[in-house]
Amino acid sequence: MPTTVGRRMDRLTPLQRVTRGVDRRIVVRAGVVAAVAYSAWLAIGAFGRPYNFFDMKIYHGAVVWWANGNELYDFIAPSTTLGFTYPPFAGLAMLPMSWLPVDAAGWLNALASIAALAVVLAALLRPIIDRLGWSLWFTVGIATPLAVAIEPSRETLGYGQVNLLLFALIMADLVGLRWRARRGTHHETADSALARFVYSGTWAGVGIGLATAVKLTPALFVAYLMITRQWRAALTAVGTTIGVTIASFALVGEESRTYFTSVLWQTERVGAADMTANQSLAGLLARLYDSIETPGLLWLAFAVLMLALGLSRATSARADGDELTAFTLVGLTANVISPISWSHHLVWVIPAIIVLADAAVRRREASRGLVPRATATPPATGVPALRPPIWYPALTGLRHGAGALGLYLLFLVSPIWPYEHQLPEVSHYQDGLFGALMENSLAVALIVLVAALPWRPGAEPAFYHDRLARVAQPAARR
Repeated sequence: MPTTVGRRMDRLTPLQRVTRGVDRRIVVRAGVVAAVAYSAWLAIGAFGRPYNFFDMKIYHGAVVWWANGNELYDFIAPSTTLGFTYPPFAGLAMLPMSWLPVDAAGWLNALASIAALAVVLAALLRPIIDRLGWSLWFTVGIATPLAVAIEPSRETLGYGQVNLLLFALIMADLVGLRWRARRGTHHETADSALARFVYSGTWAGVGIGLATAVKLTPALFVAYLMITRQWRAALTAVGTTIGVTIASFALVGEESRTYFTSVLWQTERVGAADMTANQSLAGLLARLYDSIETPGLLWLAFAVLMLALGLSRATSARADGDELTAFTLVGLTANVISPISWSHHLVWVIPAIIVLADAAVRRREASRGLVPRATATPPATGVPALRPPIWYPALTGLRHGAGALGLYLLFLVSPIWPYEHQLPEVSHYQDGLFGALMENSLAVALIVLVAALPWRPGAEPAFYHDRLARVAQPAARR
């Protein structure tokens, strides 16, 4: 005769039986993550463009052509004038995908890129999550599809590009610098020599070096490391770039000579400067002048100005203990001053949104006297100094929060495409000044971010360990 419990179990649906012993909060949060992921998928369909791994087909065709004994840089994709434009090291890294069908290679790249983005978001959000007491997996589970839905990510995935993977390499160095600044908290208690090496952060710079060996724009991070006197990381980055480049010469010398003596200087291989997808300063000026080419001297003058502004603000952000904002400013500056920055290159808006959102939360907390005053160094007494409450705390942080939301919506909707024009058939002013503003809106946003992105003093230090050691020694003697 069935028991009461047995009769109750018989009346449960299969889903209820599975979830009976599971915490309801986990089920609810998993449902929220699934809903956000589905919404992101709908947003990509609404605001994105038709994607068919266009760039991946070029890369895949080039490495298959190369694997069959032909010259890598002689390949031209069918029905196009486009060929392989990356250094030979990138070709060697992509060579294994010649064994796969092109669609399989495209989906594998998409999955790897999403996984890399999720890991990066976990690393960037972890200090914020720990401070606020949120769930790591739940926050990252929501943040990842939200980040995938915006223009740089969806274009990278849809075209089969590598920008999110390069972004992850550079952000790995940020994590390495963070760990090195906290030497003694993890690596001394690690079980193995490999774990101690990883947590020591002494490898910081390898990611930037590898990214620079694939694309030239990450070299600006090397300049930043030198300016901020992070010599070990800078030398590691330079050594990595030179090392893999020399190794590429040793393995594929003919392709290396062709690339550095010829292909590197053939700017026409990548497209015209005024193309709508080019949201760099050079593209902005070309479209404003309604010209296929960028006015050279004017671009050089403004590019030098933006370079100086971006690096100086990044240096100040680091000096105030916010390495994440410093890295973000360098990445945004590289996007602005590069002659070509396609919309899928603009992945640095992702950490910019995080910085703006966290700045809004920090200011709101500070207005209520809930968090320590943000300072470049901890108080010598060890007692946190609280900010006094201010009037109208509900409005505190509003402009930063609005900035984060506005920036996200801009890159989600991406208003450049409804106003896309192609010279000489159609002028960039075909839709008037409003149309010209929309076609250049992402480039304008990048320039504004370089000039005005706030940093959060004391939020992401990469030097506290050494400074505290110097302070602690005299105190111990006293």
